[in-house]
Formats: sequence, structure tokens, C-alpha cells
Amino acid sequence: MINVTRLLCGQESLSDHLRYRWRKAQPSATPMEVALSRKPIVVWNSTKACNLRCIHCYYTAHPGPDPDELTTAEAKAFIDDLADFGVPVLLFSGGEPLLRDDLFELGAYAVERGIRTVISTNGTLIDRTVARRIKEAGFSYVGISLDGIGETNDRFRGARGAFDAALAGFHHCQEAGVRTGLRLTLNKHNVEDLSEILDLLRQERIPRACFYHLVYAGRGRRMQEDDLTPEETRAAVDLIFDRAVAFRRDGVEIEILTVDNHADGPYLLRRVQREQPHRYEEVLALLRANGGNGSGIGIAAVDHLGNVHADQFWQHYSFGNVRQRPFGEIWTDTSDPLMAGLKDRKPLLKGRCARCRYLDLCNGNFRVRAEAVYGDVWAPDPACYLTDEEIGR
Repeated sequence: MINVTRLLCGQESLSDHLRYRWRKAQPSATPMEVALSRKPIVVWNSTKACNLRCIHCYYTAHPGPDPDELTTAEAKAFIDDLADFGVPVLLFSGGEPLLRDDLFELGAYAVERGIRTVISTNGTLIDRTVARRIKEAGFSYVGISLDGIGETNDRFRGARGAFDAALAGFHHCQEAGVRTGLRLTLNKHNVEDLSEILDLLRQERIPRACFYHLVYAGRGRRMQEDDLTPEETRAAVDLIFDRAVAFRRDGVEIEILTVDNHADGPYLLRRVQREQPHRYEEVLALLRANGGNGSGIGIAAVDHLGNVHADQFWQHYSFGNVRQRPFGEIWTDTSDPLMAGLKDRKPLLKGRCARCRYLDLCNGNFRVRAEAVYGDVWAPDPACYLTDEEIGR
């Protein structure tokens, strides 16, 4: 996750302590020791059920819940494990997490255990009553997905009226005093709406936006040909960067982030080097502290059945199940070759990634994308849009 507003504009964020100040290992610590010292943000795909059918859904959600999903008692035991391990944030995702009847009970329980809680939702189910219950349960943030304007979003999400319903969800959260943000996954179906989406942020006073790059997982695996080309990606990222700077210049308090492609970090750094050379060392230090891709290190996922994954896109590979072993025990067990490799991946990377001058900033980007395209976890990430010249080859 690249905080564009922080890096380009110097505007600090509420989450900076998670993004830049997490390193607790000694300076002489090995990469494995550093990785093991980090407590991950946990994405809990709490249910398979969803009221929409998005074409890019990495979780391949369906209308009804899985009968074997974690019960309320099992979920509370899981939350206890996370609290005991020191997990700072639990993100309730799905499917659509609002379809879990016990969502508010579990959210409040996690807050009682000292965990910050957030929700990732399509927003269409948030009426005034739901927004009030979100606030009362102590959720600190709600990320609402919009993947285009009007009909673009509705086609993408497989439901007419989804755009209007999600926009109403924003309004209801704002009325209830719940901090919200917009989430959009960039692809060929919606990139032409990007400028209007950025306008929408200002018009609707949405204080935060996360622009995701496409990851080839779940139904999103079929969308590989719908991903942006390197040239299209650069144009989209340039627009996002430009508008983040314009918001800051105009005194508009909107935090802009890009997610799921850590090539954005070096690309932003090169812009800083051209336009703000006096801030180059500051931004470089922040990107190094961020550490690049954190799959298996700073981000974890647990599915609705309790299986632990390297991130939410690794649903096809599990390290264990929280019904059998505590999360912390599973997460720190490096007897699994993939877990060990993700925690100390640089010696394993191949091709462009292995020889990239920005490897310390990117950490090899998304291994699951490399596996999806090349059948090799350690191959280069095919979504890197930096040229050979830019990466120093």
C-alpha cells in the first residue's frame, strides 16, 4: 500500500505508525528475524456470501453462506488468538461481511480485545440503521467499493442500482460519523471513469480513496487480459498522483493511496527526484521502512473456514487452520517452504525482480501474480510497469 498523499505531499496519515514504524528488530537482524518481528494486519474473509457478483472477485463469492464457516464462538476464539499475538488491525471482509448476523457482536468483541477494526464492503446494504450499528460496534473505518461511475459500476458488480446504493451507503456512514473511504480496482472496464471518480471524491467529501491494481485470483484470474498495459497503468497512476497533489494544493483533505502493485513506490520516487529533489531522501527512507510487498509478512488472510493464507489472494494455499492451531503459531511456523520463502524472498527471486535496483522498496511485488502467469512463485511480477532502463538493467 503506497500512501501517495504522504509521499508526494508530506501529509501525515492516521496509519503511518503501521506503515512506517513497525520495525522492532535490531539493526543487525536477518531478514527472517525482521519479518518474524512484524505483527500482520489480518484480513478475515468472514463469509462466502455476497449480494453482488463482481467480475473481479478474488474470493469467488456466491449468494449464500457456507454452512461450515466459523461460528460466533469460533470467531471469538480466533479474535482472542489475534489479540494475544498482537495483531493491530482486523479487517472484516467477505464476500459481503454485512451478511454475517454476528458482525457487530464480533466487531465490538475485537475492539474490547484491543484490536482496531475496519470493514470492507460493497456498501449497498448500509442504510441508516446499519451505519448506526457500525458506529456503535466501534469500527474505525469502512471501505466501500465503487468500480466506476453509474452503469460502469453496475455492470462490473453484476447488479443494476449498485452504484446508487453504494453512494447512499457513503452518505449514511457520514451521517453516523463513521469514517469512510472509496475502493476501486483499476482495469480496462473502468479506467476511463478514473477522472470522474476522482471528481466524485471531492463532490461527496469522501476523505480517503484506495486505488487497487488487478490481482489475478478467483474470478479476477479470468480478467488477466482486461488488466491495463504498462502504458495504461502509467497514465492512470500519473493521473492519481496529479490529483493527489491538486487536492493538497487546494486544501482538500483527501488521502490517496495505491494498492497491490509496489512498482508504484519506485515510480513515485522517480517523480519526487525530478520535481522535489530536496525530499528524495525522506521519501526513499519512508519507502524502505514500508518494506514493499508484505504477503506472508505484514498482511495475512484467514478465510471463512479458518484457513490461514499469505494474503487474501492466496486462497489456493493454506498454512494451517485456526480451528486446530492458534493463528500466531501458524504465522511464525517457517517449516512450510512458501511461508519461509515469502518472509525472506529476495534470494529466491528470478529475472527482472532479482536484478532490480528498487528491490528493497518493492520486495518483489506480488508473488501470486507471478504464479498465475508463469506457474512459478519466484518469477517476475508481470504487472511491473517499470522499464528495464528504469530498474537498472
